[in-house]
Amino acid sequence: MEVRQLEIRIIKANDLKDVNLMTKMDVFALVSISGDQLNNPQQKTDVDKDGGTSPKWNFHTQFTVDDAAVQENRVTLKIKLISNRSLGNKEIGVVYVQIKEMFDGGGAGEEEKSGNYSVRLSNGTVKGNLDLAYKFGEKYTIERPPSPPPPPMEEPPNMNGVDTPQVMAYPSTFPDLSSTYSPLAEAYRPPHGGYPNPLPPGAYPPPHAGYRYGGYQPPPTGYGYPPMQRL
Repeated sequence: MEVRQLEIRIIKANDLKDVNLMTKMDVFALVSISGDQLNNPQQKTDVDKDGGTSPKWNFHTQFTVDDAAVQENRVTLKIKLISNRSLGNKEIGVVYVQIKEMFDGGGAGEEEKSGNYSVRLSNGTVKGNLDLAYKFGEKYTIERPPSPPPPPMEEPPNMNGVDTPQVMAYPSTFPDLSSTYSPLAEAYRPPHGGYPNPLPPGAYPPPHAGYRYGGYQPPPTGYGYPPMQRL
């Protein structure tokens, strides 16, 4: 793939929004390139502790850009301005510049070009501007970097909309009755087409229908008490 070196000099910013309530702002900038596969690392300027809303850096850096992606207007320069604070940094605004716009402005060649770009706040309004200089180098060829790995696969969402808790399965503590052998049950099981097996020693027969525990058996059917004789 054909690439170019892009040299950038972040010169200064003017009339920035003051995001500090009581103290003067100490401002630095984060500079990055996006839109190609070269994965240029983000660069950071020094912190200007004297400029307040009009900081100065004169910070030099360079990036490698994909020439084809630049000509297709897919590569963007991003400069984020930040107030350095002890209790947490706060973003001031951002500058976006299309690299093709810089290239078409005469950036290719020995002479350095310069430009002034608006600073856009988080609410979309413009407040302040930033001065930078740049220069493109000649094209040269490098091996195309490998494509990034695909993102990891995620579990499919629950279509019912309710999270199903995971249940731990435990082995059953009950015996398998289908495979349990009972000698007494085998003794009562009648053979096929024959008489019942004799009871094992010490086993009692089942009670007769109509037998009452702790009493007498009822008299046989068809018999009654003898008639009373008159004296």
